[in-house]
Amino acid sequence: MAVSQSANVLEKAMGHVEGGVTEQNMTNPDRDRQQYGDPSGERMKALVWNGKNSVEVVETHKPKIIEERDVILKVTGSTICGSDLHLYHGAVIQLQKGDILGHEFCGKVDSVGPGVKNLKPGDRVVASFQIACGECMYCQKKLSSQCERTNTNKVENIMYGGRTAGMFGYSHFTGGFAGGQAEYARVPYGDVNLLPLPDDVPDEKGLYLSDVLSTSWNCVVDTGVKEGDVVAIWGAGPIGQMCAEMSFIRGAKRVIVIDGGPAAWRLDLVKSKTPKVETLNYTDLPKGETVTSKLKEMEHGGPDVALECAAGEYAKGIGHKIELALGLETDTSEIINEMITSVKSYGRCGITGVYVGFTNHFNIGGLMERGIRLIGNGQAPVHLYWKDLLKMIQDGSLDSSIMLSHRVNMDEMDTLYQKFDARADNLQKVFVQTRFSDPPAPGTPELTSWK
Repeated sequence: MAVSQSANVLEKAMGHVEGGVTEQNMTNPDRDRQQYGDPSGERMKALVWNGKNSVEVVETHKPKIIEERDVILKVTGSTICGSDLHLYHGAVIQLQKGDILGHEFCGKVDSVGPGVKNLKPGDRVVASFQIACGECMYCQKKLSSQCERTNTNKVENIMYGGRTAGMFGYSHFTGGFAGGQAEYARVPYGDVNLLPLPDDVPDEKGLYLSDVLSTSWNCVVDTGVKEGDVVAIWGAGPIGQMCAEMSFIRGAKRVIVIDGGPAAWRLDLVKSKTPKVETLNYTDLPKGETVTSKLKEMEHGGPDVALECAAGEYAKGIGHKIELALGLETDTSEIINEMITSVKSYGRCGITGVYVGFTNHFNIGGLMERGIRLIGNGQAPVHLYWKDLLKMIQDGSLDSSIMLSHRVNMDEMDTLYQKFDARADNLQKVFVQTRFSDPPAPGTPELTSWK
């Protein structure tokens, strides 16, 4: 959901960014309170980016309705995502100091524009992390992540050969929209980007329809996990954890989750939540043994399917660390190469972790000669899946709360970013409450405070 700072040279070479920073400051009321802040003068707390590895909870202006299909939400829950760390690290172009972060949030409708007929104040809703118009070619197919109308950014268009939809709290590269790690949020096209939550789905479960559940389901479905498959998953974070659960729902006979280093504790957590999962700690492998050799030992020929749920920012070998530091690549190819060499011939490899630019030393020979299917899962089209996933939560076939580890106050979000980045305190998925939140739902974590 970002692009590395090493792409700055591309941005500078092209000069002006179409529909870029100046035009899209409107999404952050603190940039122009008179034009975009609520006329009542009401203020709110919000988490803003202050530079590399620096975020802060500040007081800023409540947003107001700008377009007729806008909805203003009282945010009742938000969370932090692994992709937020790319912003935190400063590895995103067109991110400005003071930008409000956060792309996963739910809330209660505060006010609606005159074009919104299907929602009213007080309705409980969850927001899609992507902003879709509901009318363009992609939106008509519910491929909401590729909306043609909500992101006019020229840099992304040239880099990728097309634009993704606008996204909340993810820099001007994806539209410049203020995020939901705040007490209020403006939701453009709110009539299509907000899903009503029924009374039997508390915020602690409904929140994750915003991103993580749709992203995980898209990874599993788009890569084609089917009955009887053996599935290997790189990354034991929330996405990997849910992909394991969902692979079993799709009929996989074995699921092996791979992680290691400072995050190795997550393997035990995933195992405790989904006992059928097998785990592989790459840092515990004997000398001379690799992830590929171990997987082929565990399953003849290797797994049928490999799912990448980690991201390309984190290099393991010294060579890739140097190239990333020098800006010679934006993403390391190490995990993708492991996937290609690990799966059976004609196996399927899906990439759902964030890869944002260019990589070196990619094993294209192994891909071609062994007939491996390499699938970029893309930003998950939330609108395609979220109603079905909501039904799965309601009927008990999917328990989104298994990844929920902590509940924290919004006032402590700066500390939360530091701890999440350090993979400390066994943090997995977090529920961030505001002054508008309901009390914790039964069976969910009580409030944690680091003060």
